[in-house]
Amino acid sequence: MEFETLRYQAGDRIARITLNRPERLNAIVTAMPREIRLAVEQANADDDVHVIILEGAGRAFCSGYDLKEFAEGDADTPCTQKMPWDPMIDYRVMKGFTDDFFSLWRSYKPTICKVQGFAVAGGSDIALCCDLVVMAEDARIGYMPARVWGCPTTAMWVYRLGAERAKRMLLTGDTIDGRQAKEWGLVIDAVPEAELEAAVMKLARRMTGVPKNQLMMQKLMINQAYDNMGLANTQMIATLFDGITRHSPEGQWFKHYAEDQGFQEAVRLRDSGENIPGSKKYEDN
Repeated sequence: MEFETLRYQAGDRIARITLNRPERLNAIVTAMPREIRLAVEQANADDDVHVIILEGAGRAFCSGYDLKEFAEGDADTPCTQKMPWDPMIDYRVMKGFTDDFFSLWRSYKPTICKVQGFAVAGGSDIALCCDLVVMAEDARIGYMPARVWGCPTTAMWVYRLGAERAKRMLLTGDTIDGRQAKEWGLVIDAVPEAELEAAVMKLARRMTGVPKNQLMMQKLMINQAYDNMGLANTQMIATLFDGITRHSPEGQWFKHYAEDQGFQEAVRLRDSGENIPGSKKYEDN
């Protein structure tokens, strides 16, 4: 299968899915979520594969949605509609992306995410859909769009961290490094970047000797506990709220400002700690 945004290879009972837009820090474009799902399906259909490793080419795992496309681009898209907007059009598109990412969680075979550099914004959504995450100690993870223009649609922060620490992350939009992520239990391990590949492979190889049916049963048993806690309903609310954040007064400001000043300047101001103006203030200025 030919992919536009990632690479796929398999051998020695391990499938490797590599996000492959290193020049953009593997930022998410429209084609990437669907390709992740297709690659996961390919690994699940391969009887020789026991474990899936997800990683990113270059110096970062994933820097989130590519705001060059989504924020600076055409204002009239399903995710950035002209007002008044139809929330169900937005929901259909974003729920599709969320379900594509969640193919990593629903995969019958275990998934391990390898994080160097950054797993931020939508990139953290992808990473936290994996069963296990191994980070470089100096890598950063967080969801900065919680400040303006985003709500994590996979909703995995609360399920991995509990209410108080999830609030600590999402009420500030801060990032934490791999050491703190491991201390908090957000990820399974954090190691020096030079040891990252070896740590991921050691974990993967430990699973490759387990029969596929055993891996599948243990994973289904654990996942259904999350389903019983209302994971699907939480994701529905999060995905609806994500659309609202992009069409709120502040979300409209962010979009207009990114179009005018570039997304990097819009992100700088969003994350600076300054008060965020609404769309009317932007228009008045």
